[in-house]
Amino acid sequence: MAPSRLFIANRGEIALRIHRAAKELGLWTIQTYSVADADSLAAQMADEAVHIGPHKASKSYLNIEAILDAAQRIRATPPHVNTGRFCDLDSCSRRSCSPCGR
Repeated sequence: MAPSRLFIANRGEIALRIHRAAKELGLWTIQTYSVADADSLAAQMADEAVHIGPHKASKSYLNIEAILDAAQRIRATPPHVNTGRFCDLDSCSRRSCSPCGR
């Protein structure tokens, strides 16, 4: 069964494109956001938004643990993540990562 909720760990234009496609498919969207993006269009478009950290990207969007923690807190289905970066990292493979299926 395909997920009905999509956890989006992207920002900016990519996140907006994902939201538009997800809405066309009838998916519920969950957007991650940092302090810097709390009022972003992507966070506003989402059905649900989850905070992942401070302004600095290395402590939010590039912090795999923060993203996984957010996904697990809200019991997210598999996340849509930045092109290849997410699950290529050791931190994902070292952790029980049910949100991304590893």
